[in-house]
Amino acid sequence: MLFEFGIKDIIDILLVALMLYYIYRLMRESRSLNVFIGIMVFVVTWLFVSQVLQMRLLGSILDKLVSVGVIALIVLFQDDIRKFLYNLGAHRRMRAFTRFFTSSKGKDKAKREVKEAIMPIVMAAMNMSKGKVGALIVIERAVPLDDIVATGDQIDAAINQRLIENIFFKNSPLHDGAVVVAKKRIKAAGCILPVSHDLDIPKELGLRHRAAMGISQESDALAVVVSEETGGISVAVNGAFHLRLSAEELESILTKEIE
Repeated sequence: MLFEFGIKDIIDILLVALMLYYIYRLMRESRSLNVFIGIMVFVVTWLFVSQVLQMRLLGSILDKLVSVGVIALIVLFQDDIRKFLYNLGAHRRMRAFTRFFTSSKGKDKAKREVKEAIMPIVMAAMNMSKGKVGALIVIERAVPLDDIVATGDQIDAAINQRLIENIFFKNSPLHDGAVVVAKKRIKAAGCILPVSHDLDIPKELGLRHRAAMGISQESDALAVVVSEETGGISVAVNGAFHLRLSAEELESILTKEIE
């Protein structure tokens, strides 16, 4: 045999495959999939030239490019890498693992707290939907939204249905921006969000929906949108929309994603 293939090699291959899969997901979510494909083509070429063909001169040049390229990629994708690391630490399976060691009382208390935070948002969204009052509510998860909060007016109040409805009342000076909810409190209103330029967003969806998509692409936050034109309720999460939601569907999505 030319080489021995054991359990350690299988684990090695699985770990590399897992790493490549997570890098692929990171690039796909940040709309940089073509960059990922280009990097993979370069890496395969580098391995083929240096390991298979053993071209010393070309191999040494590619070695230098790889060493410099890693630093360049870290600088270029620093925001995406930061988001990836936050998501890795707050991954659903990681949270499930920690909940395994939590007592039943602790679990029940956490569920009640999530329910208390969600229901005012659901009820406010339903009332604003009936009156066709436009609204945009962003719910922070693992990735901090301090930079978004800084663009609006600080509130730091308990989550309250009437407060949310008053903020988005058409004559309110804060109704055009987004409300940011973090740590089960309304942190700020009138906040400015990054707008997504994704061409796949349906043309009938307006600027609020594009802002909701933008924040869901650049962070792990949830964005609840009430359309001013149709009164439809939508949620943007992980770069995807859930459209035309009922109260039960909205509550179910928020509960599932926040727990």
